Amino acid sequence: MTWNHYKTEVEANGFAVIDTIYTDHEIGDIISVIEKTEARGETFRKSADLFAIRQFLKEIPDVLPLLLNSRLKDVISTIFGSDYFVVKSIYFDKPAASNWFVAYHQDLTISVDQKADIQNFGPWTVKQNQFAVQPPLQILENIYTIRIHLDETNKDNGALKVVPQSHSKQIYRPETINWEIETETVCNVNKGGIMIMKPLLLHSSGRTINNGRRRVIHIEFSSAQLPEPLQWAEKSALNLN
Repeated sequence: MTWNHYKTEVEANGFAVIDTIYTDHEIGDIISVIEKTEARGETFRKSADLFAIRQFLKEIPDVLPLLLNSRLKDVISTIFGSDYFVVKSIYFDKPAASNWFVAYHQDLTISVDQKADIQNFGPWTVKQNQFAVQPPLQILENIYTIRIHLDETNKDNGALKVVPQSHSKQIYRPETINWEIETETVCNVNKGGIMIMKPLLLHSSGRTINNGRRRVIHIEFSSAQLPEPLQWAEKSALNLN
């Protein structure tokens, strides 16, 4: 399939799964860089159920050249656009014995460098000294998320479940989902594959029941400029050539 096929799929359904973006060797190199990093500071969160690194690409910049292989560059430039840049990155490691799950929700906030009184921006939150705010709808609609899978992920170890086309319904409160008209899709992704999704897509993930580890790199991209004085907290340009 061509990248344009996946572009159409994302626009229509709010998500697409693309396998074989990374070889086993490339995945091994990515994991090696992550594992060599000392877990320290407020951006690292570790518990029995979850290990996470916020501002992942800031904390481990050496991993970005490994992530941006030729195939991922083609995906970004064709499906998103050559003017897109990184605005947020998180690494999740859901251990084999994890009993952690996430209920249905939309991703409604962005990470910014400061709090400011700007019309249509709010409510505000702060996590690990990181400001987050719900922006106007058009900014959320501009964002694409790529989830890079370092392990095979399926229904038994916490693969995302989504409501197709829910991204086109603006703010969609999960408590109002009408399951008589909506459907649920489990997004199985092979090791070395990616899932592209729009932040307004309703999504959830279940508990691990097969002792299978799930490591995912979550990166958000945008081409939108924020009103002054706000700046994207993790804005990073991409060399897509």
